[in-house]
Amino acid sequence: MKVLIGNLLLVGLLFLSACSPKLSPFSQRLIDQNGWSEDELQQIQFYLSDDVVLKRDFTRGSSKIVSGEIKMVNGREVEEIRISKGTPGVLLFQPKSNRMAVSFEGGKNSDARYLMFGPNPKRGKNYVLLASDWNNRKGKVKYDGKTYYTSSDSALATLMVDLKKSGRTNVKSRSAKGRKID
Repeated sequence: MKVLIGNLLLVGLLFLSACSPKLSPFSQRLIDQNGWSEDELQQIQFYLSDDVVLKRDFTRGSSKIVSGEIKMVNGREVEEIRISKGTPGVLLFQPKSNRMAVSFEGGKNSDARYLMFGPNPKRGKNYVLLASDWNNRKGKVKYDGKTYYTSSDSALATLMVDLKKSGRTNVKSRSAKGRKID
């Protein structure tokens, strides 16, 4: 009986793992190959490859904390927003052809909560987190209308997609039998 239950659990785990998405980096090559419009890109489910941690100094009365938490760092109050690896996101808009504003939060004011991604030539033109400035291993990003800072570890965060093989190319083939003079 124990063997039967163990085998059923193993089969169940294998089935679930076969159903889980196989995530691949999202790249400019995918866009170019498929000729996707902005409307089509908004139908793609994106995922985050690595954790992204956003921090900013919090001054009493300057803002309302909606997500994240406030922490004391060296006697300062710091607002921290963590977007974990694997978090699903959607494209909100493209300010230009090689930039994507992707939101990983839902709910009220969620359209203001997005991160910018763009192709990085050093990473195979994969879409990675963009910052307006990188200084002393810190990136400066806008999120929810406020300025946050992120560490260089977050610079490795890449947009990922589930590339299902259902889009395989179907080839219809036939063989010519030749043609003779009548």
